[in-house]
Amino acid sequence: MDRIELEAFVAVAEELHFGRAAARLHRGQPTVSDAVRRLEHTLGGRLFDRTSRRVSLTELGTALLPDAHATLAQLRGFQQRGRALAAGERTGTTLVVGHAEYTGHQLLLRCLPQLRERFPDVTIVPEAMPTTALVAALRAETIGLGIGWATGGITGVRARALSTERFMALVPEAHPLAGHAELSTAELSTTGLLTWPHQINSGLCDRLLTAFRIGGADLRIIRTADSVHAIAAHVAAGTGIGITVESALDHRPPGLHVIPLTGPSTTADQVVLTPATPSPAATALRDLLVAASAALRPRHA
Repeated sequence: MDRIELEAFVAVAEELHFGRAAARLHRGQPTVSDAVRRLEHTLGGRLFDRTSRRVSLTELGTALLPDAHATLAQLRGFQQRGRALAAGERTGTTLVVGHAEYTGHQLLLRCLPQLRERFPDVTIVPEAMPTTALVAALRAETIGLGIGWATGGITGVRARALSTERFMALVPEAHPLAGHAELSTAELSTTGLLTWPHQINSGLCDRLLTAFRIGGADLRIIRTADSVHAIAAHVAAGTGIGITVESALDHRPPGLHVIPLTGPSTTADQVVLTPATPSPAATALRDLLVAASAALRPRHA
């Protein structure tokens, strides 16, 4: 088992398409397919169910995906620290900072320079991974801190709330719903929606599903995309209405209306996660993130 096999597994698991996974990794599709087959042979079981029309994770693949993310994070931390040492830089420890997709990256970018000033001997390695993988990696102590989305059943790690984010709809200007100030789940019940893949953000997907279930509406997801920019592009092309969270919108997509959802469970909590006993650098970064998030919240008179 090698790094290429793990990267291929993660890419296919998140794209659920071998061609898109190969493009993401800048490798040929046969190379990615062979890497997945080698890993399956090593593990003694199938990671994916494949048909001519779709690819889906098996039970084994779903169970191992967080571990694959955690292992890759550890490998990248090792590589970065090794390069720093080989270059003659003074480096003590490594802090791998995991962050889930759609979390507020601007908040992390604001805090990392301050952490670097306080801990110049710590090598900081940011690593993108889903919330489920963050929790697994924190329990295994392969990362030191994570930023993700609140989800049920988190044990063995500490969670501090950073912000409560509203779900937002991205609606084309010509759409009949474009003039609404807010949208209920019932108003979106018969509409094809574009949002994030469940395997990337299960917590957000489950929260959105709960909002539609409480509202007595049907959640009809017709396409998924792993970035807000990709969702916005599909919406602009007329595929459907996009769903994201407020903090993921670093700008207002041109030609689209951004409309908040209203009703029960139409918000999600962004959290910072640490091990039961975080390192001094992880503790400092957690406190910086909490303070920065509080400073960004609107003050009400």
